[in-house]
Parts: sequence; structure tokens; C-alpha cells
Amino acid sequence: MQVWKFGGTSVGKPERMHAIKNLIIEDGNRKIVVLSALSGTTNALISIGESLKTNNDAEAVEKINTLYAHYEEFIKELYATPEGLAKGKTIIENEFSFIRSLVNIKPFSLKQEKEIVAEGELLSTQMFEAFLQEKGVKSALLPALDFMLIDADNEPVLKFTEEKLGAILSQLSDRQIFITQGFICRNPRGEVDNLKRGGSDYTATLIGGAIVAEEVQIWTDIDGMHNNDPRIVKKTFPIRELTFEEAAELAYFGAKILHPSTITPAKMKGVPVRLKNTMEPSAFGTLIADKTSDREIKAIAAKDNLTAIYIHSTRMLNAYGFLRRVFEIFEKYKTPVDMITTSEVSVSVTIDNDEHLDSIMAELRQFADLEDVDKDQTIVCIVGNFSADKEGIALKVLEAMKNIPIRMICYGASEHNITLLIHGKNKAAALNALNERCFLYEDTMKDIFSAP
Repeated sequence: MQVWKFGGTSVGKPERMHAIKNLIIEDGNRKIVVLSALSGTTNALISIGESLKTNNDAEAVEKINTLYAHYEEFIKELYATPEGLAKGKTIIENEFSFIRSLVNIKPFSLKQEKEIVAEGELLSTQMFEAFLQEKGVKSALLPALDFMLIDADNEPVLKFTEEKLGAILSQLSDRQIFITQGFICRNPRGEVDNLKRGGSDYTATLIGGAIVAEEVQIWTDIDGMHNNDPRIVKKTFPIRELTFEEAAELAYFGAKILHPSTITPAKMKGVPVRLKNTMEPSAFGTLIADKTSDREIKAIAAKDNLTAIYIHSTRMLNAYGFLRRVFEIFEKYKTPVDMITTSEVSVSVTIDNDEHLDSIMAELRQFADLEDVDKDQTIVCIVGNFSADKEGIALKVLEAMKNIPIRMICYGASEHNITLLIHGKNKAAALNALNERCFLYEDTMKDIFSAP
């Protein structure tokens, strides 16, 4: 069985739902289909929640009516029979009745915020499953709230999903297609909650790991993960193959198509993840698996809005415990470090969350000298196969960067990346220079499209 996930733009119009129906039944295989909310719906629901939090009930009601009108028009184009339309009408009436009931709950708490945001996925999945039923597809709706659970640390409980989902599927052996909600889950109190990091993509890989799927496919509106940022660099191309580690590095350091958490459940169970384009379903996309090609440099990503902190020990050499004390402070303030370079008496780090920067700096000054921090920094991450016996990779990277000031370099901590810290104003120049030096565009394109 495979798990296929479709995002908001992929289900955002009735004709897109029609196309997805054809996609998921084309090969005749059983699959679990994870859907996001219709594009624009989650933002609209958040906006309604904001109005209710400020007790602006009239504004909230107006926003609810506007959203309802959108769904009313949507189902008219989605269903082809009076029976289908009646079922669609019942679905939106029921869900919007609940949304309207939240207007009367005072105060409007975090619990209600999460409940209202979940309505987007509850609507899209029920509407799509009713559409499949109208078309005679042997389908079933699997409520994610029955088998998706997070613990007190907001981490998914995979064993719970394995047990609950396995039991549900065993009772529905005659069904071909299963529809479920992305993003939403329950928390330890049994309340409606969400997965936050990675959203519906995370749901798909969690389900894929739980059932040890043949493959997880994440369908978006672009043709896989690109070798560089196509918004900045002209000659980019989709990467055909990546390892789990390479994909995780790219996701963490700025590739927007995936959240870093998405890869983990699939990697744990060895389930391949394929990124596909709903607008070009015949395109190969990007396959993320245990093994990949031996191409040295695969891709480049960039992470913006970082703060660099430069810390020097006030003691001279042999300053035992210095690094431990430094990182205990970042741990205390729950502030992750993205990049680190060290010497015996100094350490430089970058962070992307400066909420507690002043407190961190104050505690560091108790035992270290600090330079002024650098803000508006960008990490450029070059990802590929950089095993210890590879020659010339660092030289190629540094030659590309010869006209761009580099503040920090990290190489050797991983076999999969070289990271450079530069000022954000030099980002475009760096990405273009690296693209020109590290990729032979025409040869790479031949490699991509010559494979089956």
C-alpha cells in the first residue's frame, strides 16, 4: 500500500479534485490519501479565530459567511448528481454549524483555536470522499482523530498510530482508497490539536512509517526538490534522487518543499518518499531513499534571518568545560543552534530564534567575552556526497565564493554538507556563483531525463 498526500493548491479547485480522483485510481492499487485543507481555508479560519479572540463577533460572522459562500459554490462544481450535491451540502452545513457555534463560546481559548483550524481538513476530506462515492470508487474515510496522537512534548506517538490504524484497516479489506486528514491529531487530553511541524506532509510520512508503506508520495505544485532556489537562480532543475540525510539537510537549511521533521518517520522504517507535481504527474519528481546516485554535489539551499554570536573564553588554553557551559545556556532557553565553529578558546554559533538573545548574552558574559552579534546573516548549505576520500569538493565551493565574504565555514561534521555563513545581502550572488561553478547544467539535465 502507498500513501499519497495532496496539499491545499492540489485540492483548491473542483477541477483539481477531479484530476486527483483520476490519479489515485489510475494504477488500481490500494492507497491512503492524505488531504490538506482547500487553499486559503486555513488562513480564513485563523482570521475568524482572531476576530473571536478579540470579541469582534460581528466581524467573525461576516468572515464565516464569506467562507461558507465559497464552499457553497465549490460543491456546485464538484458534484455531478443531485444526490452528490445534497451530500456535499450536508457536509458543509454540519461543519459550518460547528464553526458558528464557536461564536458563542467565551472566552475563545486555545482549545477553540485548534478546533476551528482543524475544520479545513475535516471539510476537504469529507467532500472528496463523498465525491469518490458519487463516482463509484470503493473508498472509506479514516478520521485522523481516531489514530493520530501527540504526547505532552507535542511529539507524535507512532506506536499508537500503528496499533489503531492497523486495526481500522484490517476491518476495511474490501476498500481500494482511504481518505484521511493531514495536520490534525489529538493531544494527551483527548482534545483536537495539530502536528505543527510539517503539517500534512508529516501526517503522510507518519502513516507511511506506521503501515511500512511501499512508498509515500507528496504531491505539490512543483516538480520535486530543485538543485537551487528557482526564485533566485535561473538555471535550476529537479533533483532526481536524494538520500534521507541529504533531503533532511536541504529541508533544514531552507528548501521550502519539505519540513525537516517530515523525513524522520520514513527514514526510521525505510519507506521511500517521492515528491511529485500534480500539474505534471508524468514527471519523475524527486525520490528520497536509502541509496542514491554518487553525484558529489546534489543541491544548494539557504536559510535566512540568522544571528551569529561570537564567544571567547576568558581563560587561556585548556579551558575544560567551556563548551558545555555555553550549550547549557542555549538549552536552558530552548534555543537551537544551526551552525557552530570552534577553536580551543572560542566558539561561534548561529541561531534563528533571537527571542531570548539578551538573556543568553547576559549569561554568557559571566564567563566569556563576546563580540557584537551579527544579524541578517544567511547560511548557505551545499549538500551532496562528501565522504572523506573525495577530492576537490571544498576547493570547488571556495573558488565559487572567491568574491563573496565568508564569516564562518563548517566542513567535515557531516559527510553530506558544507555550510557557509554570509551576510544576507550577498545571498543571491552566492547562490548564483555556486550554481555556475558546481553544476554543469546541460550534463545534469541529460542525466535527469535519460533515466526511466
